[in-house]
Amino acid sequence: MVSDQLADRLAERTAMARYRVWRRIGWTSVAAVVVAGLVWAAFFSPLLALDPEQVRVSGQGTTVNVGQVRETVTDESGVPLPRIDTVRLREEILALNAVKDVTITRAWPDGLAVALTSREPVAAVPQAGDVYALMDAEGVRVGTAEDVPDDLPSIVVSLADGAAGRRAMDAALAVLGALPPRLAADIKTVSAATQDDVRTTLSDGRVIRWGSGAQVELKTKVAQTLLRAEPSARTIDVSSPDLPVTN
Repeated sequence: MVSDQLADRLAERTAMARYRVWRRIGWTSVAAVVVAGLVWAAFFSPLLALDPEQVRVSGQGTTVNVGQVRETVTDESGVPLPRIDTVRLREEILALNAVKDVTITRAWPDGLAVALTSREPVAAVPQAGDVYALMDAEGVRVGTAEDVPDDLPSIVVSLADGAAGRRAMDAALAVLGALPPRLAADIKTVSAATQDDVRTTLSDGRVIRWGSGAQVELKTKVAQTLLRAEPSARTIDVSSPDLPVTN
């Protein structure tokens, strides 16, 4: 009798253990099916596929060809968002003219937000063929114009020595790129005989001698103070900002 009870208990425990195993297998199988479904839905189904109508481009400025940016992005149309290689896409957009930086964000469930930082021209540089190259503060050409735009100064740099001329150009662009908008808008021409002799001429004919492109922020503050304090001065020399000179 006792042996029968022990056998029954053993059989019951065996059955319970077998039930737990099968239940665990069942739940594992269900979980695997759910995960597989989620993977398929995210990476292969059209549920999260990029819709070209949901591509938003912002921050294009005045120089970026938004059509080119949008075309580059919409080449990914129909690709599920998790599978879009945003690193590669960013590199492709950065290779476009006048794009300085870009941030790409997935806009679930089917869009992309593309935030651009454009390269804006700070000066027009005379070129062969009676045209002007529009240059940004880092010396990158962002466009071409037949005449100097009204809102940009022209730069005069001696290019007889290519390397020295380039250094002079970089110094001039560094000065222009660091100026506050109001002062930059008042500059009509820029000359740079060397990298240490940058000069700007304002719309009223006054000249500011900046020296090199170093300490532009401090030089700007000194120049603005002297422009207000000595309106009759025709030349303001802030090449040594601690010892400015006017005449």
